[in-house]
Amino acid sequence: MSNRQLDLAKVREFGNLEFLAKQLVEGFITGLHKSPFHGFSVEFAEHQLYNTGESTRNIDWKVFAKTDRLFVKRYEEETNLRCHILLDTSSSMYYPEESNGKIVFSVMAAAALTYLLQRQKDAVSLCTFSSDIEVQTAVKSTPSHVHKIMLELENISQSKRPLLKTSVAHVLHQIAEKIHKRSLVVIFSDMFDNLEDADRIFSALQHLRHNLHEVLLFHVTDRRTEEEFAFENRPYEFVDLETGEKVKVQPDQVRDAYRTFVGEFYQKLKLKCGQYKIDFIEADIAKGFDPILMAYLVKHSKMR
Repeated sequence: MSNRQLDLAKVREFGNLEFLAKQLVEGFITGLHKSPFHGFSVEFAEHQLYNTGESTRNIDWKVFAKTDRLFVKRYEEETNLRCHILLDTSSSMYYPEESNGKIVFSVMAAAALTYLLQRQKDAVSLCTFSSDIEVQTAVKSTPSHVHKIMLELENISQSKRPLLKTSVAHVLHQIAEKIHKRSLVVIFSDMFDNLEDADRIFSALQHLRHNLHEVLLFHVTDRRTEEEFAFENRPYEFVDLETGEKVKVQPDQVRDAYRTFVGEFYQKLKLKCGQYKIDFIEADIAKGFDPILMAYLVKHSKMR
């Protein structure tokens, strides 16, 4: 199974999300070892580069023999990172309906990050939300805790689409108040929360940064239809997944206006993330999981 293009239907077909996440991560790491990015190897996640002048007592000579570079062993209490994974489970995330594509993609990506965090002995919490926080686990690194998160994610991937609205801004403000230790906050969301009042979303993102948390925002989309509006020019009935409202229209009648409106919002979101030093990653469900895992490893390495 390719780590670059995982058929989202396979997640439901095979079940056992924990096994699939492990396969995905191990395949990604193998690819890293064969690529120019081998410096991000997870193999040495418990080491840091030796700095001239510090004690040589903790140099790992086995790693030196492998890499010809000096690494110092780090101890668990010095290295543990705290990560909160926020997963949007509102109705718009169950688009496209035939595959529940965005939610299944996000669940698989969250499971892969959870496995990677466990492998690196980091603590992880899962928070699912729509208009409010639904599930929020403790922040732990034990195998039993990680297994509990995987079961929660698997239940989401198997569930039918609920009729739930999004309130990203409200939830991010809540999370910013609840997290008391500096953490990495990873968000999987399409950010479809009252786009006409985008300042509320920007304020909530700023709240997280004001409280000194690092933030990775994975903007999950089916880009071909949600951004490019690439539908055939024939009559369609478009259904708002969060309200059930229906509109009959031919794509050519609204395509330009739609692209302009959505494009302006996405550009504002990227701009604000840049201003707040938030990592904004476009997570197109057609592009696979490598961009997700690589963005996480880059951020993780900067936080050490």
